Amino acid sequence: MNIALPPRKPEKGTAPIPAKPAPLKLLFTLLLATAAGALAHHLHLPLPWMIGPLFAVAAGCMAGLPLQALPGGRQIGQWAIGTALGLYFSPSVVAQLGTNLPLVVGAALASLLLGMLCALVMRRFGRVNSATAFFASLPGGASEMTNLAERWGGEVDRIATAHAMRVMLVVSIVPFALTFAGAHGTDPYIPLVSEVNWARFPLLVLSGLAGTATFALLKIPNPWILGPLLGVGLATALNLSLSALPGWVVSGGQILIGCSLGVRFSPAFFKAAPHFMAVAAASALLGLALAFLLALTLYVLSNQQLATLALATAPGGVAEMCITAKVLQLGVPLITACHVLRVMVLTVGAPWAYSLFLRRDG
Repeated sequence: MNIALPPRKPEKGTAPIPAKPAPLKLLFTLLLATAAGALAHHLHLPLPWMIGPLFAVAAGCMAGLPLQALPGGRQIGQWAIGTALGLYFSPSVVAQLGTNLPLVVGAALASLLLGMLCALVMRRFGRVNSATAFFASLPGGASEMTNLAERWGGEVDRIATAHAMRVMLVVSIVPFALTFAGAHGTDPYIPLVSEVNWARFPLLVLSGLAGTATFALLKIPNPWILGPLLGVGLATALNLSLSALPGWVVSGGQILIGCSLGVRFSPAFFKAAPHFMAVAAASALLGLALAFLLALTLYVLSNQQLATLALATAPGGVAEMCITAKVLQLGVPLITACHVLRVMVLTVGAPWAYSLFLRRDG
């Protein structure tokens, strides 16, 4: 049963409430983000069209520049990425995923346990109540975790801040670490369709939008990435003739996501509750280290590449981790399946896990 709580005024320094769209700010932000993405691409940085805009916009916001993300831009970016990922799920890949089902389920369930371990650290050192510590530490979707936390009196502003910190740290560290380790192109997965066919392009768009609408109507978490992933993935698995998504659309989606992440960081962001911010960062790094230990365990127990498993278990956002898999050519279907199931397990299992956490905390 949902309990309606009165809206809370965000604490000073937390992610601000989005302002009304200002055309000049939007244009300036997009130009800055695009230029940063192009520079990162020129420098051969991993995930350039997301990391470049993320750092440029975050740095600009902390410097006091008048920046603003496009309203709905993150959802548009997620739709583009989900649509592109759906093209990997050919009938043979779907069959292969069935043989790896124990690994996918095990990774998803383990992420719940790892999140609870990080929550214990947050509760011990973060100077927050149990609900805030728990839902700020679980590596699920920020919106889903904040919505669940409201039922138990969690501080939604700090929870949103902790998740923003976690995603930025993971996006900043994991692609660079995998690239430095030489993990690019270790898996042979390729999308079923690789060329843009404008005659079949409308069917691709309709498949993605149909999945999005279905997930939104059913109120399933992350509809803008999971919906098109399911819609296009189902059409691909049924061997329907589709078109590839133009590369500039995928790059543009990454730019929009990078902007939406970057605008969360302002000068006041790091000044408010500095102790909590430090503990949130430490908890995110601990979660990343535990996830890598989980990847090592799964590597010993399976025949998958370590780099693929490291990305499959990383506690980042679904869109960010899956597009990293696509760019680095690391087992896109397996990684996508792991992150999709992780979000579902965390969303459904969080209330039950929180009751266990309260017993331990008590």
